[in-house]
Amino acid sequence: MSTEVKDLYDYSEWYENNAPPTKPPKEVILPCDPTADDKLYHICIAAISLVVMLILAVLARRKKLGNNQKGLSGLLSPVNFLDHTQHKGLAVAVYGVLFCKLFSLNTSPNPLPFIKDGKTREYWMILSLFYYPTLYYPLLACGTLHNQVGYVLGSLLSWTHFGVLVWQKVDCSKTPEIYKFYSLFTSLPQIACLAFLSFQYPLLLFKGLKGTDKTNASEDLKSNYYTDYVKKILKKKTKPSQTSSNASKPGVVERITDAVKSYIYTPEDVFKFPLKLAISLVVAFIAIYQMAVLLICRVVPTLHIVRKGVDEDIAFLLAGFNIILSEDRQEVVRIVVYYMWCVEVCYISAMTLSCLVNLAMLMRSMVLHRSNMKALYRGDIYNVYNRQRIIRPSRPALVCWMGYTSYQAAVICLSMIIQTLVFFICLLFAVFLVIIPILYGQNLILFRILRNMWPFWLMLILAGIVQHLAARFLFITKDAGTRDLKNRGSLFLLTYMLFPVNVLIGVLVGMWRMIISALFNIVHLGRMDISLLNRNVEAFDPCYRCYAHYLKIEVSQSHPVMKAFCGMLLQCSGQDGDSGQRVRDAEEGIQLVQQEKKQNKLSSTKRARGHWQLLYTLVNNPSLVGSRKHFQRQSSESFLNGTLNCATNEGSNKESSPSKKVESASCN
Repeated sequence: MSTEVKDLYDYSEWYENNAPPTKPPKEVILPCDPTADDKLYHICIAAISLVVMLILAVLARRKKLGNNQKGLSGLLSPVNFLDHTQHKGLAVAVYGVLFCKLFSLNTSPNPLPFIKDGKTREYWMILSLFYYPTLYYPLLACGTLHNQVGYVLGSLLSWTHFGVLVWQKVDCSKTPEIYKFYSLFTSLPQIACLAFLSFQYPLLLFKGLKGTDKTNASEDLKSNYYTDYVKKILKKKTKPSQTSSNASKPGVVERITDAVKSYIYTPEDVFKFPLKLAISLVVAFIAIYQMAVLLICRVVPTLHIVRKGVDEDIAFLLAGFNIILSEDRQEVVRIVVYYMWCVEVCYISAMTLSCLVNLAMLMRSMVLHRSNMKALYRGDIYNVYNRQRIIRPSRPALVCWMGYTSYQAAVICLSMIIQTLVFFICLLFAVFLVIIPILYGQNLILFRILRNMWPFWLMLILAGIVQHLAARFLFITKDAGTRDLKNRGSLFLLTYMLFPVNVLIGVLVGMWRMIISALFNIVHLGRMDISLLNRNVEAFDPCYRCYAHYLKIEVSQSHPVMKAFCGMLLQCSGQDGDSGQRVRDAEEGIQLVQQEKKQNKLSSTKRARGHWQLLYTLVNNPSLVGSRKHFQRQSSESFLNGTLNCATNEGSNKESSPSKKVESASCN
């Protein structure tokens, strides 16, 4: 063997034994085209949806809907958002599918699947905001007619959407957008909603064939929910026992238990959430999931790549900034990789904390929603709004009611971004300035600053302790169960002498106030049921203003007592064959008793009391004011938005008729 060949052989052997390990090649995800072509699928499903709507329109012309209208006018209102008794699953699932689809438009290269034009993507994005609600509209409309044909069409549509979506995700589980599995993760809530629709429509069809489906368009006023609610609120409550009234104050454990229970929503039989509120809560949960997936997939894979790409050159880079972590370059690589891992842990912890905070706030909102609606039902307006308001529809209230669900989802997404950023910064300060320096005994910068300022902190602490002790033992006297001031001369002297020190304490108090206010607003940013401003200026908070107007529409149009009386009036008119029995049941609830029916007639006193209560309720109900005979004789100036105008009827309140007395009571 020649010398050159031998040297080359020795060098190659040395290189194989001492060469640095090669990095694995980066995985490249190519664009994927599923077998079920998205363009062809949307063209076909749009045509099928149009045919389904035409079939539903023909069927609607042959069947009177609950509002005594025919044809397309009924299909244009597939869901009664003001009906608290209907099944909420269909509407909630369709809203969930629509929100998931709209959320994925930001990362989709083609907002409209059958149009691929990157130059005018912004215009197609605007058009897609109206295309997808139209595409998924038949999924909601199939449940309008409450018949077997609609359920069959809904089953076919939901199965088609569900099957094609699962097919596409199985074919293309990895996509190049953001992260290889991002598209799969974001589609999981959409798959779950479509799976629910695929199960619910066949279930409704089975109940219809079996004859157990009692749902119809006019079930709202026929439901026993409203009469049960009236019986519950008018039932005589037992007085609290003497021992419970004299009980001592709850302890710390009981207070903590009550605070935890205030964040746990427990359902009640006689209270049902409005449909729009139920949709808002489900969409908010989906928004939390979607934002968590987006925040994780946007940052964590990048941190992984950066951490794996750290080599010995990082030591020269840090030396250029006069940062010497160690003389050994391998040790520098290990330190930097460890710090990068700490940053990744802080970010994941911040995002997880943001999710938990928003979930807790949503649970607390559900409890407060029920409390507010119950208070408004019984007329306790001041405790909800902190001022006297008229609960009636208005143009701003109607606009806020229409957009409440959308605003809630948008606010949740924005709050998660801000919360994750703030929590991440706070965790970074805690880890790199407190935890790591304590564990390794190095870079104790924060502790050195605090140590050098110990006389200042000691002075402030001693000044605060002296003031509290003096206030407790020197300047307050207790005499016969009362408290008063004593040693006033010494009190005035101490106040003057501690003025400069209290200025410094005031600076710290102001900084703490700013931190607490910022954290409170950041934590509660996703809630619309409370204002982030002072109660005197809460009208300037657009989210809380939207929530307040939303409650106005819900309470004025869906009051359980109002609907109970409306249902009773419809039954009295003889629209139902069993109206006699239902009228007796309704009267039993109105008379405030839960007892067996008596064969003899009620006494005149109870009958008069019932008439007065019925008359008072109807007079204070804006929806039924025009139905009273004596109200029809009033002039048009006597009414303001369907409510009796007290200013124009002051002279007539002196009459002694029962209706006039009730008018005077309602005005006062």
